[in-house]
Amino acid sequence: MGKKVLVVDDEKLIVKGIRFSLEQDGMEVDSAFDGEEGLAAARKKEYDIVLLDVMLPKINGFEVCQQIREFSDMPIIMLTAKGDDMDKILGLEYGADDYITKPFNILEVKARIKAIIRRNDKKIPESEQARKEKSAAEFGDLRIDRESRRVYIRTKEINLTTKEYDVLELLVFHPNKVYSREKLLSTVWGYDYPGDVRTVDVHIRRLREKIEENPSDPKFVHTKWGVGYYFQNL
Repeated sequence: MGKKVLVVDDEKLIVKGIRFSLEQDGMEVDSAFDGEEGLAAARKKEYDIVLLDVMLPKINGFEVCQQIREFSDMPIIMLTAKGDDMDKILGLEYGADDYITKPFNILEVKARIKAIIRRNDKKIPESEQARKEKSAAEFGDLRIDRESRRVYIRTKEINLTTKEYDVLELLVFHPNKVYSREKLLSTVWGYDYPGDVRTVDVHIRRLREKIEENPSDPKFVHTKWGVGYYFQNL
C-alpha cells in the first residue's frame, strides 16, 4: 500500500510538481493550499509524512505544525525560505522533524521523505525486540513506556514529538553513555540524513523544557561539554 503524503503549500505549481513526482513512486498524495485546509486534512487522516510550507494564508506553517503536534506525531517536514536559519530553527522548535529550503530539488525532497518513512517503518520490529528486553523504565519522577511510546513525569503524560521520544529512549536505555551530536544525528535521523547538528541541539532543548523541572539545571539529560549528551541514571 502506498505511503500517504500531505503537501500544504499555496504555490500550486510546486504542489503539482511534488504530487506528480511522489505519485510516480506509488505514494498517495493529498494537497492543501492554506493553513486551515492543511490542518483540517491532518485531523481527518493520519499521514506517513506532511510537507508543510512556512508561509501560508490564514494560518502559517508554524502554527499548523504546533496544532498538529497536539493530536499527532506524524512526521512533518517544513519548507522554508533559502538561507533563513530562523525559520529552520523555529520549525524544529514547533515540533517539525526536518526542514527543506526553497528552491529545492525534487530528488532531495524524495530522499528526505524516504529516509523518514524508512526510519519509522523500522520502529515496529525494534519495539517488539525492546518489549522482550524491557518494556518500561522508571528513573525518579520519569517513566517511559516503550510499548506505547509514552513518557510520564509523575502521573502526567508528556507530549513528545517522534524525534524527541527517539532521542530520549536512546539516551535512557543507554544510561551514562555520552553520545556526540553527530552520533545522535546518524542514529536517530539516519545515516542518510543531510541535516546538521543544530537539529540535535534544538531537540535536546525542547526535550529538557518538557521533562526537566529546571531545564537550565537538568537532572536527566546532561551535557558533556565538548563531547555530547547523556542520560544520568539517578
